[in-house]
Amino acid sequence: MNKSFNLQELAEFLQAEWHGDPEVRVDSIAALDHAQPHQLSFLSKKRFAVHLDTTRAGIVILDRNQAAPAHLNLLRVENPYLAYAKVSALFCRRARAQMGVHASAQVDPSASIAATASIGPNCVIAADVVIGENSEIHAGVVIGAGSRLGAGCIIYPNVVIYHDVHIGDRVTIHACSVIGADGFGFAHSADGWFKIYQLGGVHIGNDVEIGASSTVDRGALDDTVIEDGVIIDDQVHIAHNCRIGKRSAIAGCTGVAGSTHIGADCTIGGMVGIGGHLTIGDGVHFNGGTSVTRSVTEPGLYSSGTVMQEVKTWRKNAVRFGQLENWVERIKKLERD
Repeated sequence: MNKSFNLQELAEFLQAEWHGDPEVRVDSIAALDHAQPHQLSFLSKKRFAVHLDTTRAGIVILDRNQAAPAHLNLLRVENPYLAYAKVSALFCRRARAQMGVHASAQVDPSASIAATASIGPNCVIAADVVIGENSEIHAGVVIGAGSRLGAGCIIYPNVVIYHDVHIGDRVTIHACSVIGADGFGFAHSADGWFKIYQLGGVHIGNDVEIGASSTVDRGALDDTVIEDGVIIDDQVHIAHNCRIGKRSAIAGCTGVAGSTHIGADCTIGGMVGIGGHLTIGDGVHFNGGTSVTRSVTEPGLYSSGTVMQEVKTWRKNAVRFGQLENWVERIKKLERD
């Protein structure tokens, strides 16, 4: 059964000003242009304000200063998108896993599992693992020896957490991610590659979210560290000995090479490639597709690469890129002469 809330209840939850019928109820959220009378909507970008005159939404979240038709039931806030994010939790229909250990799970006798935790079907929990209060370990998860999970964590199906991984409170790891696999460490010899055993672990702070099919490698000697409040999208790779600073966000298909340190409050766009042994300062933002080959210490927005072009134009320009060095030398010669 869907949860429902009236205008006044939502206003109290958001500490928002309200206008309209305090008893009108909504049971879900929808976009402004196709919301129905039983649904909540929001306006966070002014270009969508054209839909205010025609929306059928039962309740709309708006900026305090945004003009709106008199007939709408409104919640007025400072930041509509943030308010939408907060209220979305009220309508989440994800069922909490049942407390206890499923009969098909394999749990080592030395593991310590809180009574309020949930261990799903076919999980494997190794020796000396600790799982905190109200944490949910969904079907098929494997947790290696000596790893520790705090309270309120959600580990979705088929995640693999290797040995000696320390995870804080309220961490969510989505399906099929791998935490603590060996870093890509090999020494070359005449006979081929000689494996460097990865002796560090992984340390993940509180309130971290890691998307589906992402990987965080363990450190070679010291731990790989993901600090508090970091959010990581799907299919992201964090290599060994990296450190990701507090509240930084990394979008999908990004790769961060080994021993790179990223500061706090950074945003990394999709398909960004960051080289190894670099230092990225606090408040640095990379647009999608950026190739990062040097350290960046000054906060700001950075990009690299060329924009999309019609293929005939792109081919001509690709040739010209190869000619740049020759042109530069010719210009220098002309200046000297």
